[in-house]
This record gives sequence, C-alpha cells and structure tokens, in this order.
Amino acid sequence: MSLFDKAKDLLGEHADKVEDLSDQGLDRAGEFAESKGLDADRVNQGQEFLDGKIGEAGPDRV
Repeated sequence: MSLFDKAKDLLGEHADKVEDLSDQGLDRAGEFAESKGLDADRVNQGQEFLDGKIGEAGPDRV
C-alpha cells in the first residue's frame, strides 16, 4: 500500500474531522481577508465556493 493510499484511507475514516478543520481554516482566512479591508460579501462567496470544492474532493474523489 502506497503512502497515497494510506492518506486516502485516513481521509475516509476521518472525513468529519477533515471537514471541521477545513471549515475552521476557511473561517480564519475569511476573518483575515476582512481585516485587510476586503468586502465581507465577496469573502463569504469565496468561502462558500471553496467549501464546496473541498467537499467535492472527499476521499472517494482523491
């Protein structure tokens, strides 16, 4: 079993944890972007877009 296969298996076993961590990261990135003066609506659109893409790239898509 390759390292890639092991990582894929771990993602599958811990999908909820990965989703929680990605949400936390997107929230922090959004807060940072807003603190630098970016429009909150555009930041939220970007966060939603990226969250959707991360969800699409789940363990069965890796």
